[in-house]
Amino acid sequence: QVQLVESGGGLVQPGGSLRLSCAASGSIFSINAMGWYRQAPGKQRELVAFISSGGSTNDAVGKYADSVKGRFTISRDNAKNTVYLQMNSLKPEDTAVYYCNLGRASGTYYYTGKYWGQGTQVTVSS
Repeated sequence: QVQLVESGGGLVQPGGSLRLSCAASGSIFSINAMGWYRQAPGKQRELVAFISSGGSTNDAVGKYADSVKGRFTISRDNAKNTVYLQMNSLKPEDTAVYYCNLGRASGTYYYTGKYWGQGTQVTVSS
């Protein structure tokens, strides 16, 4: 019933930038927090950023893992049912499959939801 469609992945050189998008179907997007995860081969999936629902006042707040803080920016456009991850100053260690997730947030804690995007590959290499 709920579909999350990701786009924006690809191959980029170190120091470059990419912007990932995750578009959600239906009208539930605005009442949910959204998270971005990544998983490299042989590694556990890790949360890199999440953003609160914001509600009708558009007061969404983004939180970041220490490894990406200052380089990545998460944002959302409720009118488009879309969440974005702007990735700047990319490093080879950022290489992973990136997934968006529809969940809940409380303060600095993100509650993983059951709906996931299909994943988009980000490769940072010279």
